[in-house]
Amino acid sequence: MANTSSISTAEIRVSLDESIPEDVTPEVQRRVGAVLDHLRQPVLAARVRITRHGDPAVPRPVSAQANVDVNGRLVRVQVEAETVGEALAQLEEKLRHAAERAAARWKDRTDRKPSPGPHEWRHIDEPASHPSYFPRPAEERRVLRHKAFGLAVCTVEEAAFDMDALDYDFHLFTELGSGEDSVLYRAGPTGYRLAQLTPAPEKVESGSLPLTISERPAAVLSTAAAVDRLNLSGQPFLFFRPPDGHHRGRVLYRRYDGHYGLITQAELVE
Repeated sequence: MANTSSISTAEIRVSLDESIPEDVTPEVQRRVGAVLDHLRQPVLAARVRITRHGDPAVPRPVSAQANVDVNGRLVRVQVEAETVGEALAQLEEKLRHAAERAAARWKDRTDRKPSPGPHEWRHIDEPASHPSYFPRPAEERRVLRHKAFGLAVCTVEEAAFDMDALDYDFHLFTELGSGEDSVLYRAGPTGYRLAQLTPAPEKVESGSLPLTISERPAAVLSTAAAVDRLNLSGQPFLFFRPPDGHHRGRVLYRRYDGHYGLITQAELVE
């Protein structure tokens, strides 16, 4: 049944960089609108951004990202493709699945149903599709994006819910039970693993989420040292603590273009 409370197709905001032709906008709105029209909850806002990477060596240079406010909850998906047409097709399909999964989880939370087991979050049935990283030489990598914001205080189960709905590889937050800045990511036998500044597994409120917890405290590193360590490790991100007296967590992560992004607590902006 179509949702008559959703925004209209024309209200879907589309942002294109200068390399993407303007006549792509109606097709973006048509594809995204087709997904939103079938949602049972009202869609309050929708925004799509399409960019093309300027480096010709990047194998999938077109990036498409959709952010949709479904009745006050954000659903976010991102894809990379060789062409704009491929990116739009992938974005439509991925947004459809993400919105349906999110709607089912939100209904389950509202109904307060008990968890049926390890497949509650469907991390085995339908894993996230993560972009590959452009193999940029380490000496060329730079921290190109610095995002700072107040960390959400929530349980691990709530963090996992948000991480899945937003299609993130990891989620930086303050864990409610322990009060520790923590990062949740997809790993280990259960599909979810938690790292904390100072591990306090006995205080963690994980709810019904199957979870493993790292016993290692976060490394104390400068941003430059964190870049060096991430270069050596080849991992997608690094959770660390700065050596400047601030007891808050940071995440340095790999962008699909081979450069780095940095997430910090808002008060730590330099």
